[in-house]
Amino acid sequence: MNRNLASLAALFGLLAALVSGALVAGAEGQTEAAERTVERVSVTLVNPLAAPRPSETVVVTRAELVKVAPSFDITKALVVDTQGAAVLSQLVDMDGDEAPDQIVFQTNLGARETKMFELRLGQRPPASRAEFKVYGRFVRERHDDFAWENDVVAHRVYGTDLETYKKDPLVSSGVDVWVKRVPKLIANDWYLTGDYHRDLGEGADFYSVAKSRGCGGLGVWVGGKLAVSRNFTSSRVLASGPIRLVFELSYAPWDAGGARVAEVKRVTLDAGSHFNRFESTFTAKDRNGLSVGVGIAKHAGNLLKVDVKPAHQTPWMAVWEPLDGGKSGHLGCAAVLSPGSKAETQATDSDYLLVTRASAVGPTIYYVGTSWDRASGLADITGWTKEVQSLGNRLAAPVKTTLAAISGP
Repeated sequence: MNRNLASLAALFGLLAALVSGALVAGAEGQTEAAERTVERVSVTLVNPLAAPRPSETVVVTRAELVKVAPSFDITKALVVDTQGAAVLSQLVDMDGDEAPDQIVFQTNLGARETKMFELRLGQRPPASRAEFKVYGRFVRERHDDFAWENDVVAHRVYGTDLETYKKDPLVSSGVDVWVKRVPKLIANDWYLTGDYHRDLGEGADFYSVAKSRGCGGLGVWVGGKLAVSRNFTSSRVLASGPIRLVFELSYAPWDAGGARVAEVKRVTLDAGSHFNRFESTFTAKDRNGLSVGVGIAKHAGNLLKVDVKPAHQTPWMAVWEPLDGGKSGHLGCAAVLSPGSKAETQATDSDYLLVTRASAVGPTIYYVGTSWDRASGLADITGWTKEVQSLGNRLAAPVKTTLAAISGP
């Protein structure tokens, strides 16, 4: 009798184990099937500001996608609006491993507006030439310049060959400005003709950098002096449009009050923006005590405005200056530090400076922008500083982005 009971108990135990295993396998199969069927992810954007955000660049990272839809393949992601219309997007590789880490797209957001988009799996079409609004490249034929632009601004910095140019050598890590009045990309055309110091209807190079910081160059502030690097030594482009340009410039170690400091500067410029995002990563024996000065060149007729204690703790400095004595209009240049930064103003014979502590971990982040009154519609220092303050507000209150997997068809 006991043997029969034991046998029955064993049999029931076996059946229970089989049923339990089947249920677990079924649940796992359903989960895997659910993951396989996630071909759509909703993207909800909320603008917390009581002000519009034109040409807002939306960034969705691969890491964020994996959290809500582990099987979603970012390389096949398409962006569509609520009407199902395709939205131009770009895959961005931020670490140079040739695998995309982000997908970016742009939209206009009204004050306090909430907007919805979707990511869907599909075949990504290549962007047309007309859709490219950013561009940047190493210019070997012009003494190792690196030039970059979007549809509203253009810049360049100087490479090593210019240091030994027999006709007009220049050692400067300042940032040059080209003003443009057309949205098309002009850098290649201007380098091709070599005639870009006259405005022939597209803009020109009216700005003077020389050995100054130009518009947004930096140095190490030590002992009441600014120690600056030589020209950049190498460059690499990580993202080349159509919406976002990302590139890096490396600067060889230089002496800063007895310490050796090197820099890698990452620049990000988006379509439609007057402002570049600069990320400077320094190599030094003691980064904890490193102070840097972001500079704007002193030129005749400069009007300077500074706010180092704004309500949102995004210090800024802005200049409005005549170009060619005012014959070529007026240029606005500004430097804006990241939210939470503390800063003080200093000056050298050639530059106004916004001095701040360098980050001890990771990059020191700041923003550099320009505006030309003959193209932007900003007519004076008042209009320009409002634009600068608007950037500070947007940095302090970023768009809130929420992702959610959409199951089913």
